[in-house]
Amino acid sequence: MTIPLYALIGFVFWTGLLVAAIGSLRIFQVATSTQSPNGFDSGTRHGSDPYWRLNRAHMNCVENLPLFAAVVLVGAAIGAASDTMDWLARIYMIARVGQSLAHIASGSVLAVKIRFTFFCVQMVSLLWFGCLLVF
Repeated sequence: MTIPLYALIGFVFWTGLLVAAIGSLRIFQVATSTQSPNGFDSGTRHGSDPYWRLNRAHMNCVENLPLFAAVVLVGAAIGAASDTMDWLARIYMIARVGQSLAHIASGSVLAVKIRFTFFCVQMVSLLWFGCLLVF
């Protein structure tokens, strides 16, 4: 298996870990009767600020996973492989985890700037990876 495919699996596991964290918090809230089972409206801010940041970090992963999966799977399908693609996949994943952690940690201006920087690194990596496949 190639490094980009390992990175894709890592992205899936990271997203799953965030889902598990949200699920655990929700189960705790329902079990302690601090929230009703139907009290978690999609897209509506609910819960504490840290909980909501965790929720948004999870959704950011869900929104970006298909993009990363597309370039990695196209690369695998056409048999493309290079050291550059391996490094781009590694960099993408480090930036993905960094963005999520910055998102979860704080909503401060500095945290948002750090999060945006990690996002930009991901987009550059993704576009570079895609260009390597096309050109």
